[in-house]
Amino acid sequence: MDGIHPHFTARTSVCFLLVTLLRTSAANICSAATQVNFAENNTVDAVVLTIDVRAGVTLEFKPPANPDNPFRLDGNNLLAAKVLDYETGRSRSVEIICSETATGSELPLTIVVLLVNVNDNRPVFGQNPYRVNVNEMSPLGTSVGRFEATDLDLQLISYTLTSEFNGFTLMSSTNPDLIVAMPLDYEKVQNVQLILTAQDTALDGVSFSATTTILVTILDGDNRPPWFQPCNKHEVGGAVICQSNGYTGRVVLNEQEPGVLPLEPGPLYAIDGDSGIKEEVTYSFLAGDGGGLFQINPNTGTITMLKPADVLGTISLTVLAAQKTNSFQFATTTVTVSVQVKSLHLPQFQRPQYDGVITGVGIMAMDPKAKDEPLRILATDDDYSGIGGINPDITYSVDGYSDFSIIGGYLFMTTDLPEQSYSLRLVALDTANGESASAQLFLEVTSVIVASGGYGPVDMAALGATLGVLLLVCLVVIVVLALRIRRGDADWRKIFEASVFQSSLGKGGQKGGIQYTNEAFQNDEDGDSTGSGSPAAGSLRAGGGAGDLPLVTKSSVPLHSFPRDDVSQAGSDNEEKEVRPILTKDRRVDDGYKSVWFKEDIDPDAKEEVVIIPDSREDDSEEEDEEPSSSGRDDDEDDVTRVKTKRVGFNDTDLDSGLGVKMEDREDDSEGDEVSTVSL
Repeated sequence: MDGIHPHFTARTSVCFLLVTLLRTSAANICSAATQVNFAENNTVDAVVLTIDVRAGVTLEFKPPANPDNPFRLDGNNLLAAKVLDYETGRSRSVEIICSETATGSELPLTIVVLLVNVNDNRPVFGQNPYRVNVNEMSPLGTSVGRFEATDLDLQLISYTLTSEFNGFTLMSSTNPDLIVAMPLDYEKVQNVQLILTAQDTALDGVSFSATTTILVTILDGDNRPPWFQPCNKHEVGGAVICQSNGYTGRVVLNEQEPGVLPLEPGPLYAIDGDSGIKEEVTYSFLAGDGGGLFQINPNTGTITMLKPADVLGTISLTVLAAQKTNSFQFATTTVTVSVQVKSLHLPQFQRPQYDGVITGVGIMAMDPKAKDEPLRILATDDDYSGIGGINPDITYSVDGYSDFSIIGGYLFMTTDLPEQSYSLRLVALDTANGESASAQLFLEVTSVIVASGGYGPVDMAALGATLGVLLLVCLVVIVVLALRIRRGDADWRKIFEASVFQSSLGKGGQKGGIQYTNEAFQNDEDGDSTGSGSPAAGSLRAGGGAGDLPLVTKSSVPLHSFPRDDVSQAGSDNEEKEVRPILTKDRRVDDGYKSVWFKEDIDPDAKEEVVIIPDSREDDSEEEDEEPSSSGRDDDEDDVTRVKTKRVGFNDTDLDSGLGVKMEDREDDSEGDEVSTVSL
């Protein structure tokens, strides 16, 4: 400081002071914020900023003028001359000059307008739709592609995947990478359509979304071996296996099969299990060709015979099928060839046409031409003529219908079918050689069977009613006959006993047998007669009781000592015998005299054997009770107890020792009776 000239220092200080005063004076003429926020999508002439100025100060844009200037000045206001967009420019810079005319002072202002972003744009995908391919053998988590949407507002976007197939998913809700979520199978699903939605973050309550379609094509991978056809598919642990039951063929002993060997169930061939690749397959024999009998075409798989087979039996061939490109994919099957004796006759149905009627499921079909006979379907083979043409290898079927089954030659319906007539074709197949025969079957499905020449339900009902009436008439006739036989049973018993009695008499002597039943005394009006119904008759009974029975005596003189009837008859001319009733109170013991007396007249000390036999025939007593009295008097007026009729018979005794006489009473009066036999 000591070396500085004093005049220079003072002069410099004054100048510096003047400049500072001038700047301070110019800075005070206007002022404004250097940065201002202004929302996009504004309206035209919207006020962006108001500048503070002193009086006499004017504002203008710093030259040179910009034709694309988005602002304009109106006094001390900065206005937006156009609509501003955040996406095209986030900020705008404006230079303004403040000028004071009185002092000539000027002050430049630089103002930065920062645009405020508004959510006014939707998310946008790059394309719609997207097309991608994925191999079915892709492991889980493999990325198929990234499908991102953009948003000019730079908002955070979230994604949502929609599909009916669950084989794919997103890495996350904010990461649009598409990945494999489950094992893929070309044979099951080949094309998948996915819908991807992008949603931006809401701003001031405003949010937008966008969608796109992703078309995924699943490509077939070489993961399956060849499959012999036909085969049965099975899924095991997600892998599909097609199992072949093999092939069978027949050849004739000592004959070479011309051309391609016919096989069952069809020609031998295999296909690539990967249907999307369809790689070619080659064929070959494994473990021999039947001793040089057969050869196989490596391209087609057809088998031909090289020479005849000379041994009966079965030949087993193993065939290998492998892919040409990938020989690691292969499969094997078995061909069984049966060598048989030549068949000379074909199976033949017994009828060219069958008619049947069937009523329901599980019911045997009936033959309408044979009443109550089932329909029998039978085919014979003349090769088996020794056993009646019955070939045990023949099976029966209905061609084209699984609703019927033929078991043992009898037809059954397995499925409920409408009631109508069906025209069917019967097939008889000889499973041993494949020969077959056919016949026509006309089958009627109905609920009721009416056999030819038979009767319907109405006829059977009428027949049943008629038989019922006839049965009732027969029952009535039987009852009437039974009653009449019962009433006439007494007469028949009398005849029978008389016959027995007569035969008994014939054994002991020459005199014919008779039955001593004196019915003339049953209704005798003589009060003194034992057969009278008067009270006097009752006094003749033993013990005075009505239930007491008369005693029966036998003569002690042998029957053969009596004179013969012819002698007696001859003597009657010379001597007149006195006629007496056999019922009397006088007891006589004259030779040849028979008498019946009551118990009260018998000497108790007499050593005579007396037999009293009760009459148990209830029917005779009933008929006798129903007969009116001989006197003609009414039952109501008859005060006298009627004496019940007794029947007199002879026991089968020794005629030399005397005659046995039997007296029988009714069963109800026989409880107090006694049986005695008196030897006279």
